[in-house]
Amino acid sequence: MTLKELVWDMDGTLLDTTAVVPAALARAVRVLGGPDVDASDVVAAYWRGTPEVIMEHLVGRSLTATETDVYYRELEGVEVVPYPEVVDAFATLRAQGNALAVFTGASSRAAGMLLESAGLPVDVLIGGDHVERPKPAPDGIYLAAQELGVDPVDVAYVGDSPLDLRAATTAGSHGAAAAWGHMYDPAERADVVLAGPLQALELLSGGARA
Repeated sequence: MTLKELVWDMDGTLLDTTAVVPAALARAVRVLGGPDVDASDVVAAYWRGTPEVIMEHLVGRSLTATETDVYYRELEGVEVVPYPEVVDAFATLRAQGNALAVFTGASSRAAGMLLESAGLPVDVLIGGDHVERPKPAPDGIYLAAQELGVDPVDVAYVGDSPLDLRAATTAGSHGAAAAWGHMYDPAERADVVLAGPLQALELLSGGARA
């Protein structure tokens, strides 16, 4: 199968945010008077959607826009790095004329901050705040495909979590499991399992195999 474009998940796929994002959310929850949560509590709530939704769940009440800004203040200045091969993969895609597209459950504001910190500019950024339903709903993949001017069936969605792969399946896209990511589950069905980001490029030439 030859595909036209790649769409990437961000956390655990492009960027190693394993420590910084849960820590920033946990600090924000404490500042807002919520319980003393740890990284595992935060990660367990990722499926709920954007940071704003996660914070409301963890704090246990509705939050104003001013209150949710606490998270973004905690996120300012954090240092994150791309996973190995990501920079090279993006450079190759750019040279080949392919777009650099991301669909993340994080808000577009948080994603922009983290991608900028990592020095990883993208052409298309779809955040959790751009869609009505979070993963595993396919909304973000549909929107990314629309922005790229291709059909979802011609897209491979590269992500580490089971929710990423389920979203790809529902969208009719190619689900590419990022086996280097911290939420990768080998028991979750994928169209292809990738050992590293550079291997994703083979999907555009029909060279990858599950």
